[in-house]
Amino acid sequence: MSTSTTTTSSAAAKVSPSKEIAPEHRDLVGDHGRTTIADQVVAKIAGIAAREIDGVFALGGQAARIVGRVREAIPGGQQSITQGISVEVGEKQAAVDLGLVAEYGVAIHDLAAAVRSNVISSIQQMTGLEVTEVNVAVHDVHFEDDDADEQTAEPRVQ
Repeated sequence: MSTSTTTTSSAAAKVSPSKEIAPEHRDLVGDHGRTTIADQVVAKIAGIAAREIDGVFALGGQAARIVGRVREAIPGGQQSITQGISVEVGEKQAAVDLGLVAEYGVAIHDLAAAVRSNVISSIQQMTGLEVTEVNVAVHDVHFEDDDADEQTAEPRVQ
């Protein structure tokens, strides 16, 4: 597994347009206290960042997508941002595993690299955590015909 890191720019760490945070106060653990970031927060950032990449049809494996469809069918239900994402968050580092469905015709190795890069930069910029790894599992390839077949299929029984 490869390890990728990126540095966070100081411009991202601002309180207001007139006050920039001093470098000694940017750490998650410091003399003035501790900042903890929940796994759910990092998972949401990763999910949004992965969906931003063209060529990602959906996140999660088949079982996660089925559960997601059931959740969406319930009145008031909505798609889970963290579907297909699992994370481990420590005091200074995070690791991400995500599964996705790629659009047919997209170069999967380029897609995985773009997703990995966007997830790493988003997490590091928003949380200050070092991302040690982002593992991408491609579970399926989506064809445009898949949607048309599901909508036009006649029921087997009446």
